[in-house]
Amino acid sequence: MRRSLLLSDSLGYIARSQRRQPESKPVARIRIILHGKAAGNAGVRAAVDTLRQDGHAVEVRVTWEPGDAARLTADAIAETGGAKIDSIVAGGGDGTINEVFATAYFAGLPRESALGVLPLGTANDFARSAGLPTQDLTAALRIAASAPPRWIDLGLVDGKPFVNLVTGGFGSRVTVATDPDLKQRLGALAYVITGVSRFAELSVNRGRFRAEGFSWEGPFLALAIGNGRTAGGGVLLCPNALIDDGLLDLTILPELDRMAPPDAFPRLLREGAAAIRPVFPTARSSWIEYESADDININLDGEPMVAKRFRVECRGRALPVRLSESALLSPRVTGVARTDANTRR
Repeated sequence: MRRSLLLSDSLGYIARSQRRQPESKPVARIRIILHGKAAGNAGVRAAVDTLRQDGHAVEVRVTWEPGDAARLTADAIAETGGAKIDSIVAGGGDGTINEVFATAYFAGLPRESALGVLPLGTANDFARSAGLPTQDLTAALRIAASAPPRWIDLGLVDGKPFVNLVTGGFGSRVTVATDPDLKQRLGALAYVITGVSRFAELSVNRGRFRAEGFSWEGPFLALAIGNGRTAGGGVLLCPNALIDDGLLDLTILPELDRMAPPDAFPRLLREGAAAIRPVFPTARSSWIEYESADDININLDGEPMVAKRFRVECRGRALPVRLSESALLSPRVTGVARTDANTRR
């Protein structure tokens, strides 16, 4: 009898203890889609370890070959129906961000999930413009885990998505020509060195631009169509762009005067388009069209293309992304309902 009473008391104590100490749940469930080149990055490992110590459930999937980021993102989206994933984080540069975000847009991100960015690229143009701490990976990953989502726009070039900028002309040729090993060693400085070394190859494009209430035709050195503001490691091309206003910013840099100083291109890279041409054609529109008799090199978040004509459209507030406050975002408005971008695809 006494033994049974002791057993009963023990079971009661265990039951009460379980009631008092419910099973802890992770603060957030995070899936990082990590570019393969960053797999050995000690800063990434330290950031992941720190967030796990904070109570977050962090899983990492590493890319190996082209197309992996899209496939792994699609896998993460498919898994959100069971064990919910709060944040799908693009761990890499602008190209990785583009691939992850584009996949999420076309696949349809579940309402409970959002995207994030762990900036690990050479230029990190989107991350810098969005105010993310590119030198503090732990801080960046904490933002991706817990910052309130902001609905951002997405650009489409003939249906192909971009998150940050489309550039065309000489700057795009520099991006393509920059040696990957040089980028690895020197970072964004590699673009400057390549651009200066190829400045003698500078050639002018001629084309026609159309947008809402805007038309321009003539010779030009470069173009930029911005959802974001910078390209090429911080070159300010669309200084007034907002990533959540439903509009794209167009900047056209006309050909330089023959008497342009020899430091024109380095100044462009350091200070932006206004440094070498204080007045140039600009427009802000939900769509922009370009056409020419000749091919032009264009670049979508690091991916090169060649075209004679194209149409760029903006999908307003298409994706929820966990970001810190920055000048790239409109002032926060409370009570704004989700915009269903799916109906406009």
